[in-house]
Amino acid sequence: MAGALSLLLAFHFLFTFFNCSSLAAIANYNVQNLGAKPDGKTDSTKAFLSAWASACASTQAATIYVPPGRYLLGAATFSGQSCKNPAINIRIDGTLVAPSNYDAIGNSGNWIKFERVTGVSVIGGTLDGQGVDLWACKNSDKNCPEGATTLAFYNSNNIAINGLSSINSQKFHILVDECQNAKLVGIKVSAPGNSPNTDGIHVEKSTGVTILNSKIGTGDDCVSIGPGTSKLWIENVACGPGHGISIGSLGWDSQEPGVQNVTVKSSSFTGTENGVRVKTWARPSNGFVKYVLFQHLVMVNVQNPIIVDQNYCPDNKNCPNQVSGVKISDITYQDIHGSSATEIAMKFVCSKQNPCNGITLEDVNLNYKNEPAQSSCINADGKATGIVQPNSCLYN
Repeated sequence: MAGALSLLLAFHFLFTFFNCSSLAAIANYNVQNLGAKPDGKTDSTKAFLSAWASACASTQAATIYVPPGRYLLGAATFSGQSCKNPAINIRIDGTLVAPSNYDAIGNSGNWIKFERVTGVSVIGGTLDGQGVDLWACKNSDKNCPEGATTLAFYNSNNIAINGLSSINSQKFHILVDECQNAKLVGIKVSAPGNSPNTDGIHVEKSTGVTILNSKIGTGDDCVSIGPGTSKLWIENVACGPGHGISIGSLGWDSQEPGVQNVTVKSSSFTGTENGVRVKTWARPSNGFVKYVLFQHLVMVNVQNPIIVDQNYCPDNKNCPNQVSGVKISDITYQDIHGSSATEIAMKFVCSKQNPCNGITLEDVNLNYKNEPAQSSCINADGKATGIVQPNSCLYN
C-alpha cells in the first residue's frame, strides 16, 4: 500500500512539474497591463509596441493578448528583424480602431504593419479602419491622402491569420507582400460596394499562400493577385459585393515577375462586378500568367462571370503601345455554373502580340435571364469539353 502511495505521489509530482514547466515556457503580455485602454479613445499604440518589444526579446514562445474592448491604435510597425522569438501569437478578443481623422494614418501607407517576421499568428479580433470619411473625400474628387492598408505583412515567413474580421479599411484590408507560407483562414472582410480601392486580400511577390473558408464583401477585388505570386490556393471563399477574384492588374512594368500555379475552387460570387478575372495593362511587359485552375464555382447575378481583359487602360492614359506584352496560357475553367447579369458571360479579350493559349473550358453552364448566355473571344486559343454553355468561341 505504501509503495502504491509513493508511486501516486511520484506521478503527481511529475505531472505538476511538466504542467508548470509548459506554462512557464509561454510568455504572456496583456496589452492592458502595459497601459492600453479599452475605451476606443485613448491612444494605446505605445502599449502595443511595448508588448511586441517584450515578446520579441523573449526566447520563449510568446502570446500578446488583447482583451475585450475597443483600442485606439495609430500607425504601428512591428518588426521582426531583431526578434529572438521563434513564435509569437497575437490573440485578439477586442477591436482595434484606427484614428477617426484619416490624416493621422492616411499617408503612412499601412495602419498595422509587420515586416521581416517569422512564425507570427494573429487569432480572432476585429480591425476597424474607419475609412468612411476618406472614401467620401475620394468620391468628392478632393485632394485626399492615398489611404492606409489595414493589415500588411512584408518579407515574412510562416504567417497564420485565423478568425480575423476587418471592416471599413481606408484602402486594402489585408496585404501579403514578399512572403513565404502564409495561411489565412476564416477571414471576414466588410466594406460597402462603393468604397474605393478596398481590396479584401491582396497577394503579390509571395509563394505558398492559402486562403480558406472566408467571407469577403468590399468595394474592389475580394482577392487581388499581383506580380510574382506562385503556389496560391483559394478555397471556399464567398465573394460579394466586390469586383471578384482578380489576377492583376499585371504588366505595368516592362520587367515584371509572372503569376503561376494558382487555384481558386469551391467559391461563390454574388452580385459582383466580375467572377474570376485576369487583367493586364495594354503595355509592353515580359510578365506572364500560367497554370491556373478555376474549379467548382457558383455565380449569382455576376456581371462578368469569366473574363480575361488584356486591354486595361483607364482613360486611355499610360499605355504607349496599347498592346499587352503579358503572356497568358494554361488556364482551366472547370465546373462553373450560375447566372450572369449581362448577356456576355464569358469574355476573352487577349493580346494581339501574345494571344492567349491553352484555355480549357470544362462543364461550364452560365445563363442570362434564364436563357443561354453568350461568349466573346479575341485572340484566344483553347478547347471545350463536356457541357459548355454559352457555346465556346475559342479557336483551336
